[in-house]
Amino acid sequence: MPFLSEMPAIRCTRPLFAAVLANTVLSTVPGISGAGPSPEKTLLTPILDAELVTHGAITSRPARPDTPTGCPTPASITRAAIELAGLVPLFINAGLAEAPTVPCLDVYTVPGRDPRTETAVPDSARLVENGRTIGRMLSGLSDLLVLGECVPGGTTTALCVLRALGHPARVSSSFVTNPTDQKEAVAGAVLERLRALGPLDPIAVLRETGDPMMPVAVGIAQTYEGTLLLAGGTQQLAVAAVLRALGREPPAVVTTCYVRDDATANFAELAAGIGVRALYVDPGFGEIGHAGLARYCIGEVKEGMGAGGAMALAALLGHAPDAIRAHVLGTVRSYS
Repeated sequence: MPFLSEMPAIRCTRPLFAAVLANTVLSTVPGISGAGPSPEKTLLTPILDAELVTHGAITSRPARPDTPTGCPTPASITRAAIELAGLVPLFINAGLAEAPTVPCLDVYTVPGRDPRTETAVPDSARLVENGRTIGRMLSGLSDLLVLGECVPGGTTTALCVLRALGHPARVSSSFVTNPTDQKEAVAGAVLERLRALGPLDPIAVLRETGDPMMPVAVGIAQTYEGTLLLAGGTQQLAVAAVLRALGREPPAVVTTCYVRDDATANFAELAAGIGVRALYVDPGFGEIGHAGLARYCIGEVKEGMGAGGAMALAALLGHAPDAIRAHVLGTVRSYS
């Protein structure tokens, strides 16, 4: 396939890349998330990834920007694409376990709770309203917004939200071997708890089963006046599904071909069922000359920190696929 599955007719003079950062305690369940060297350290990943995108290095502690197998974090790819495009990223703190170390907008909330046993995001309605305020603010700053996210464990909360909304979802994982049994067990327990609560409206579904990123992104999508692209995989499909359930046309979702081609998930089918336009970036990491990046082709990591959307944004701004690949390669080699 081409670098970008289709080139949307988007004209812009003030593009912006932003990402919503959040935590859910589900990422600390052993085996659920590969977005960190240990379950507990997954809580630090959004902060460290934001440092990497902002500064080109992890600055707050000694840490390598790759997995134990040498696969570069998707934040490295986002950093490369945003730097090539000459943009300064914007981050939104939507419930981090620790204080962020880069400048952020703040919606003043806490990490998502365990939806198996309790209400996951009690202040979801307020977070939607705060997101709406941010959407209006960003409308004055830009005419194209690529909105990414970084939420370790977020594919599992996405599974819960999508299932609660009636979608036959199967979701991806940052692991090569998707821990589908564990995710299904979590979703089963969550849906069992929901049955006792009776019918829920879409915001209540977020409240009971989601993570704090989702209501913030939903609010931004409701008020942003320019062109909006949701950058990410099944987590952004969950945002799109909530918007559809609220009676709103969801924006397009852009992700990597590695998410689309994950046989343990059903991204393309889900997107069609929700009625959302999906765009795919194929960066050709198998032929780029880097063993770690080639691991994306066997299903490791796949996506994160809006990496697919960041590469698509660079392409939309006129940068050739070979230039984007070369800058990604130069960026990840600089960490060696």
